[in-house]
Amino acid sequence: MNEQRVLVFPPGRRDGEVTRELLERGGLACYVCHDASALATQIDAGGGAIVLTDAALVTPGMDEVLAVLARQPPWSDLPVVLLIQAGTQSVVAARVAHSLTNVTILDRPTSARTLLSAVQTAIRGRLRQYQIREQLEALRAVEEELRMRERQLHTADRRKDEFLAMLAHELRNPLAPIRNASELLARTATEPRVKSAINVVKRQVTHLARLVDDLLDVSRITQGRIELQRAAVELSSVIAEAMESVEPLVREKRHRVLLAAGNGPLYVSGDSARLVQCIANVLINSAKYTDPGGEIRIDVCELHATAVVTITDNGIGIPEDLLPQIFEPFVQSHRSLDRAQGGLGIGLSIVRRLIEMHGGKVSAFSRGIGQGTRFEIRLPLIEPPHSCEGVPATRSIPPRRILIVDDNADAAESLALLLRLEGHGVEAVYSGSLALERATNSQHDVILLDIGLPGMDGYEVARRIRASGCTARIVALTGYGQSDDIERGRDAGFDSHLVKPVDLRTLRESLN
Repeated sequence: MNEQRVLVFPPGRRDGEVTRELLERGGLACYVCHDASALATQIDAGGGAIVLTDAALVTPGMDEVLAVLARQPPWSDLPVVLLIQAGTQSVVAARVAHSLTNVTILDRPTSARTLLSAVQTAIRGRLRQYQIREQLEALRAVEEELRMRERQLHTADRRKDEFLAMLAHELRNPLAPIRNASELLARTATEPRVKSAINVVKRQVTHLARLVDDLLDVSRITQGRIELQRAAVELSSVIAEAMESVEPLVREKRHRVLLAAGNGPLYVSGDSARLVQCIANVLINSAKYTDPGGEIRIDVCELHATAVVTITDNGIGIPEDLLPQIFEPFVQSHRSLDRAQGGLGIGLSIVRRLIEMHGGKVSAFSRGIGQGTRFEIRLPLIEPPHSCEGVPATRSIPPRRILIVDDNADAAESLALLLRLEGHGVEAVYSGSLALERATNSQHDVILLDIGLPGMDGYEVARRIRASGCTARIVALTGYGQSDDIERGRDAGFDSHLVKPVDLRTLRESLN
């Protein structure tokens, strides 16, 4: 009730009583203050309006009242009804205009009706201020709730990234020995059915590794943590590499792939590995959603200083309602609810983000179910580089003395067997302490070192090996593959960073 009461500061006690009785008959609650200090105290306690006379403006302690009014919250402008003596209005008005902001001035003496009407109007205005206050408080509560939700989302996002990084590591660890073992079996198997089974294992390991990478890429791209390694890239080499990476799936589904390239090479400024990933993801999408024995066509041409890569299939098409959302993360149509096609619905989302980072655009077109799909990737062209070096000939790798360090014995031993078949001398150990002992007491050309070792992690092992004066090439072979992991490895003394499960060609390159 304090917030709606009228604070009366009369020139005398009799005036105060008369004013209080008048206002209370009008249904208003009143409090009579007999000095400026009491008025200042009651304003702090809450009020709906102030009634005072010109005599109050020169009362000792009035500065205290003005100070209280000056420190009102932003929503508050306490109404003042001021009664002034006729003939002194100009002088008083000047002081009032300087000191107060929400004032109704009445000539004194005034009628009871006029005074009551002015005070009632002031109270109604004050009630509107309270409504504004409530709206502001509600808005502040919403803002605080949003800030809390934002903090929760940041925390959840950080934990998600940590979980995905750990998930990737835990998934890659078992994938590595499976891939190594499949490579070994592929070299020794002669019976056709066994070879066929081995090829199934190899394809599925590659598929699992791609799913892990896609999960991490979505997180990294969303946070802007992917940096493109730009260079002049010739598109035909990108397409050839992408076709090679999806060849097992195309062969499995017996698709025919047609490539129609324009005249002459087309160069773009981009990250070759990421562009290969984009083309491969689109090809995988076409291959998955085209019935066995289908046709996929790749066209490459130049249009208005833009390279246009078109990938067309005669597959099952895209429903009209899904087409606008096809590049959103985790979007899949009913066509894959049976999970027969696999995937997480994030490959095309990654394509769009990466192509946009290259200054390009990707679009999808389909006439509907059963009408096939056409994807267009557009990238800005650049002038051909002045000198284009040919692809270097594959260098033969002389036998190396290699130390493998991995607490996963299956991964270490299967990789050792594979490298021995390549003609290298290989030793495997399963802890950081043994790695330090062997690295300092034996001569090795290459050390393949896991990071997630128990007790002493791979970073510390690498630092200690370098501190001992060892000059062997140290290669991280690990399930941790985020940019922070690579940077930490570089600081610890690693020469290169490979992510499990590594393919044999990449592994060979790291031994040089």
